[in-house]
Amino acid sequence: MFDISFSEILVIAAVALIVIGPERLPKVARTLGHLFGRAQRYVNDVKSDIQREIELDELKKWKASVEETGRSIENSVHTELDKFRETVEAGAEASAMPPPTTAPSAAESSPPQNSSPTPVEPAPPPVQPTKNSNVAGPGVNREREAAE
Repeated sequence: MFDISFSEILVIAAVALIVIGPERLPKVARTLGHLFGRAQRYVNDVKSDIQREIELDELKKWKASVEETGRSIENSVHTELDKFRETVEAGAEASAMPPPTTAPSAAESSPPQNSSPTPVEPAPPPVQPTKNSNVAGPGVNREREAAE
């Protein structure tokens, strides 16, 4: 802390012994030691308070940064949600509106000549698997035959 060599400390101690006297020197040294200890504790307390304040400021900055990031994400989600809503609403409006009609031409407005309804053929019935059919796979029929 102080830049004092051992020889300088001896000179100070000799002067203190002469000025204070040998009877009061131990009491003064004890008092100085207590004062020096209090000063060190005070300095350490101030250092720790400053360190806590610095950490608190860093935490506040970090908190503000996290809150700003959260607001940014929230805004981007709202923006994308609004875009999606507009797209869905535009699609719903487009599907709700009938297609634009144009005036039919003369060829389209006249009924077709020789138009008879085309008959629709019925679908063939589904095929039922038989006992010996190979529908389920080659190994399955062998198992069925062995079981019978």
